[in-house]
Amino acid sequence: MVANRGEIALRIIRACKELGIATVAVHSEADRPSLHVRFADEDVCIGPAPPASSYLDPKRIIAAAEITNSDAIHPGYGFLAENADFAEICESCNIKFIGPTSTVIRLMGDKIKAKEAMKKVGLPVIPGSEEVVKTLKEAQDISKAIGYPVILKASQGGGGKGMRMAKDAKDLETYFEIAQQEAKLSFGVEDLYIEKYVESPRHIEFQILGDSLGNIIHLGDRDCTIQRRHQKLIEESPSPVMDEKLREKMGGLAVKGAKAIGYENSGTMEFLLDKENKFYFMEMNTRIQVEHTVTEEVVDIDLIKEQIRIAWGEKLSLTQDQVVLKGHAIECRINAEDPENDFLPCPGEITSLHIPGGHGIRIDTHAYAKYKIPPYYDSMIAKVITHGKNRNEAILKMQRALDEFIIEGVKTTIPFHKEIISSPVFLFGNYDTTLIEHFINFRGHKEKEQKVKS
Repeated sequence: MVANRGEIALRIIRACKELGIATVAVHSEADRPSLHVRFADEDVCIGPAPPASSYLDPKRIIAAAEITNSDAIHPGYGFLAENADFAEICESCNIKFIGPTSTVIRLMGDKIKAKEAMKKVGLPVIPGSEEVVKTLKEAQDISKAIGYPVILKASQGGGGKGMRMAKDAKDLETYFEIAQQEAKLSFGVEDLYIEKYVESPRHIEFQILGDSLGNIIHLGDRDCTIQRRHQKLIEESPSPVMDEKLREKMGGLAVKGAKAIGYENSGTMEFLLDKENKFYFMEMNTRIQVEHTVTEEVVDIDLIKEQIRIAWGEKLSLTQDQVVLKGHAIECRINAEDPENDFLPCPGEITSLHIPGGHGIRIDTHAYAKYKIPPYYDSMIAKVITHGKNRNEAILKMQRALDEFIIEGVKTTIPFHKEIISSPVFLFGNYDTTLIEHFINFRGHKEKEQKVKS
């Protein structure tokens, strides 16, 4: 059973079909017309549109699994994918949770305990709070001790939810309660922790795979630096700033950290890399990532199939020595948002759709012509992935793919991606996590200048 929606649900169903495994799609009332519902062997409606009444309700999902005699549940990403309680319920019901154990999810889901565990085995970590920060006064004391700027993060979360950067005490007072509320809305818990903010870093992550026999490997690095409000927009593999020596060092530590906690299935070790090439463990995501596609392209592996085989007790299909990064891959996340209006979400009907194709171009989407994008969920409607023999070829293919990608009826981020992909700073690979912020500010400044001249 696939306990998710959208493109990732369809992605999992496709992998299952190729493995000869029957699938069950769960869906909210709003997602009845979705492609993952159409292409699954069975489907079960689990409630009304709001996620809390459907995709975030463990009882409804377990009930759907039991009435359809499902052997396993794949949680995808988001929703209950990193919910230790849900994984534990699956275990108690003798339903295989396709992911790590509830114990490991609980450990790595607690960002403070995760940092402590990684620190013990030699991974460098960012200075910050050693316990959950409950009050503004605690936050102020810790921030003063480690020095501004600091970043507030949801202790149980990920994906940029419940995250705010405070450059001074005034910012901290403004954002503390906002971050708490967002954390509670997204993860059901308002707990936060605080870290020293590493200024202008690269966001580098390593894909981890571990089987039940104790074999753990990494599948190289991904660069997820291009973000807006801590939400990734463009990812690539390998990172244009990594060399083999640094890759081997970081990857080795990522595997060491995963082995220390007995990790099983797919996971991602996330690091911040500063301008002096010093890196710091940030967190571990105990699930498949949105950007898993770029790793698949450069390693030539189906990560969803690998997850399922691992869950069934099979050995990893390759060893660390067999992992070779071939060429370069880039992913652009296409969101139904208006870049000209502060990226306001744009739900509505897609009146016309043309998907690009050709060698080295992959589109993962659940969208189709006449599909109505519901207003209740994440605004991502597609992922464009290109693969070339080198970074320049992957960029040229991405430029062509974005030119060919036509979505009418709703605003999308396609025009914005076209600008970023063609910008000199991206072409040279010399960017950090502030790229989008500076890019938007620069565009706004140019528009004002033009208005003044006219």
